[in-house]
Amino acid sequence: MTERTTFFDTPLLYLKGLGPQRTELLNKELNLFTYGDLIQYYPFRYDDRTRYYTISELMDSMPSAQVRGRLRDWYLEGEGPKKRLVATFTDGTGSMSLVWFQGITYIEKILRREGEYIAYGKPQSFNGQFSIVHPELENANAAAEHELGFFPVYNLTEKLRKRHLDSKVIGKIMRGLLEQSWPHIHETLPDNLIQKYRLISKRDAMWNIHLPQNQGWLKQAQRRLKFEELFYNQLRLIKNKLIQKDEFPGQIFRDTSLVKHFYNELLPFELTGAQQRVIKEIFSDFLTGKQMNRLLQGDVGSGKTIVAFISCLLAIGNGAQACLMAPTEILADQHYNGLKPFAEAMGLNMGILTGSTNKKRRTILHEELQSGKMHILVGTHALLEDAVQYKNLGLCIIDEQHRFGVAQRAKLWKKNETVPPHILVMTATPIPRTLAMTLYGSLDVSVIDELPKGRKPIKTVHKYDKHRSEVFGFMRQQIELGRQVYVVYPLIEESEKLDYKDLMDGFESMQRAFPRPKYEIGILHGKMLPYEKDDEMQRFIKHETQILVATTVIEVGVNVPNASVMVIESAERFGLSQLHQLRGRVGRGAEQSYCIMMTGYKLSSDTRTRLETMVRTNNGFEIADVDLQLRGPGDLTGTQQSGVMDLMIADLAKDGAILTAARESAQAILAEDPELVLPQHAPIRNHVDSIRKSENNWGRIS
Repeated sequence: MTERTTFFDTPLLYLKGLGPQRTELLNKELNLFTYGDLIQYYPFRYDDRTRYYTISELMDSMPSAQVRGRLRDWYLEGEGPKKRLVATFTDGTGSMSLVWFQGITYIEKILRREGEYIAYGKPQSFNGQFSIVHPELENANAAAEHELGFFPVYNLTEKLRKRHLDSKVIGKIMRGLLEQSWPHIHETLPDNLIQKYRLISKRDAMWNIHLPQNQGWLKQAQRRLKFEELFYNQLRLIKNKLIQKDEFPGQIFRDTSLVKHFYNELLPFELTGAQQRVIKEIFSDFLTGKQMNRLLQGDVGSGKTIVAFISCLLAIGNGAQACLMAPTEILADQHYNGLKPFAEAMGLNMGILTGSTNKKRRTILHEELQSGKMHILVGTHALLEDAVQYKNLGLCIIDEQHRFGVAQRAKLWKKNETVPPHILVMTATPIPRTLAMTLYGSLDVSVIDELPKGRKPIKTVHKYDKHRSEVFGFMRQQIELGRQVYVVYPLIEESEKLDYKDLMDGFESMQRAFPRPKYEIGILHGKMLPYEKDDEMQRFIKHETQILVATTVIEVGVNVPNASVMVIESAERFGLSQLHQLRGRVGRGAEQSYCIMMTGYKLSSDTRTRLETMVRTNNGFEIADVDLQLRGPGDLTGTQQSGVMDLMIADLAKDGAILTAARESAQAILAEDPELVLPQHAPIRNHVDSIRKSENNWGRIS
């Protein structure tokens, strides 16, 4: 080891209690290599062994309990997979059952009637009788040497347990590491923050997160470490934003004559207050001379596309070009077809480039882009190709940007080597405030939180399978009124493992319920070829089919104003955000629209919460907050972007107040001392330096 290697970079092999074999297991199974890795491997829960309960004190609500008592008798019950060993456990205040389904032969051999035992586990009651399934059971005499307290429980693999590396052993090793680490644990937060938020020291936090003295110390340790983690997360993101604004210039778009002409002469409707506010925010960015990096959040149908078009006009009116990138050809076509009449009326040249664009058309597009004759280019990933070169790209708009990787988005930055283009990323997936602060903390955020005038809220209902004939009757009634219907299924082909109606079976049942020639039914799914999907979608758009049976390929962006009914089959299979996105495919016109969620009777409590939320509200941000509580940030974003998924202890679903305090503190410190040179900020500067050395996570995030 060289002198430059810090204590926490020491390989685990040098730690007492870990030999080569155990070290190799921790490397492979948990990705732990150094003292620093291990000490930050926090328990996911704690066994409360601070006291013993009597059987008469047990309650269903207890997460766990330990009881001292004796074994009166035991016997085998049931056959085959239901075979179990049941023991009667008494303590003088009552009796309870201890039940084992696995390891029965071994457990039966070690049970004794003489002597006292300690049983630990989750108590459950049935008909007034308590039981613990698969309890931890040990001889009271052997346990006497164990002190009462909170004991850490770590996420471990089966392989580790088989090699006797369980939570007790890890806890013992951790104690040794903490004792060795004590002189090397330095404070990472300035005194004023510690005093302001009444935080315990870093040393006390590290000790009590692993070996808490009591419940109070544990809560203080969690609060301190969560604040620290979120503070440095936000410091990094805010610092990145400041760096971008300082280091990366942007073209100045001052001339608004093109926008005024469009607004006064051609815009067929009045913009909402929210749309006008967002356009002002974008225009302010264009006047700074710095590159814009802005996230535009707007619920389904809120009018983001017209805001994007007006932003393009600001760029074009100042001699620059604009591009709009969408994740699918269907969505790119829709943007192009929706905006082309406006562009033509303004005398602007607008093109589209997708995987389907033929070579001849591509050649013309490339020439027009390079000469500056092409003002706006709409497209898919094809816009990222090296052959796509602009004369002066000034604005990149990325729709549903979470569908594109960081490397893909970075390619757009390089399409103007003189001055990087302004970036506007849009999403119709409402993002909870806590998640937006972390996932998009280095972007400025605009929100369109108002629907266009004349739009009616979609009426949403939950129906069980037994109501199917009633739902079919309602569909016929809507079709008679000239409306169209989406029917969405979660599966493409029948699955033996999942008891849900699949798409093909649903298509056939629809054909029986809505026979030709009176009704025409289309089908759309991910296994179809692009031209087949496009044909089916075009038939539906042209009203040649009244019902479109589909999977979630119609989830994002498809705009058919005449479609007024969305039937979601097996709605229990969909997440809350996905249900909301699907509902947004209707309600695009002035007519009243409906969303009908079909399910079976067996529903989990989380599923019921999802369905009740959908029925109760159309507000995408309220729905996103509920979704975050139910699913957590990782599932919600579907992304491994740095800043969210590298959180080791904080929980964005629960720690919103801590995150807000951490962000405000980071903003205030960087506003006062951007380079962190003041003496009172030395702990922050030192910690940031150590982060830079250990991991390259201060890179630019777009």
